[in-house]
Amino acid sequence: MLSSMTGFGEGASIENDSEIYIEIKSVNHRFLEISIKPNDLNNDLDKFIRNSISKKIKRGKVDIRIRSKSPTKTTYSIDSNLLKKLEKSLSKNLTLSEDLKFRDIKDVPGIFKANIAQSINKKLVKGTFKNALNHFIDSRNEEGLKVQNVLIKKILKIESITANIFKINNKNLNKRIKSYKLKVSEILNNFDEARIDQEVALLALKHDVSEEIDRILFHTKSLKKEIAKNDSSGKKIDFILQELFREANTLTVKLDDSKMKDYALDIKLSIEEMREQIQNVE
Repeated sequence: MLSSMTGFGEGASIENDSEIYIEIKSVNHRFLEISIKPNDLNNDLDKFIRNSISKKIKRGKVDIRIRSKSPTKTTYSIDSNLLKKLEKSLSKNLTLSEDLKFRDIKDVPGIFKANIAQSINKKLVKGTFKNALNHFIDSRNEEGLKVQNVLIKKILKIESITANIFKINNKNLNKRIKSYKLKVSEILNNFDEARIDQEVALLALKHDVSEEIDRILFHTKSLKKEIAKNDSSGKKIDFILQELFREANTLTVKLDDSKMKDYALDIKLSIEEMREQIQNVE
């Protein structure tokens, strides 16, 4: 089943004094790009989230937002080295009548510090993320199913048109056979060697692919020349590939040998693969 690159999922959990809300959304992108906010998660959670996404998703720009409310723990500390330096400096320049009190140092930068740390419930975050990820994957699959249904309709339409072309082509083939029979009968009745040569040449030209082969080789040479440049242009390379594909397509149409036609199809596939790659070139 197809999976869309666009999707949305969310999860929320509450446990004791901890609350977690996680939102995941994605849009189209050439590769997999993961953005996590806030970006100050500890390494364990960051690695868990990225690995979980990478196992489920191949492409897309994925944005993950985490909002949490957790218990906080406040600790206090005094930098004794800075305090000694302050006392020494004051003793040199001032006459102290009494020892320093807390009120004297609490506003001096760097000496007194209050550290507030938030305690994150890792297990709760991981569980909430799993739920959000499952909803996210379901959302992408639902969008993919819509795309798949559209593609099936298009394929059925193409098959129907192809069947009509096949029927018309058979009728035209029978007409051509009758026409050739009349021409051959006419030539035999009025034998003319020059006329025979002319008719044979016309039939042969319909399947002559020497011109297409020459053009394909010219375009491949132009590609190598452009790629070798220091200032090569992705747009120019893409244009050459378009011209190359056009010639390969004509070649496929003109060939009537099944093996050679397969070769021509392989050329077209290679060109398409190159065009996918060149989209990333400046």
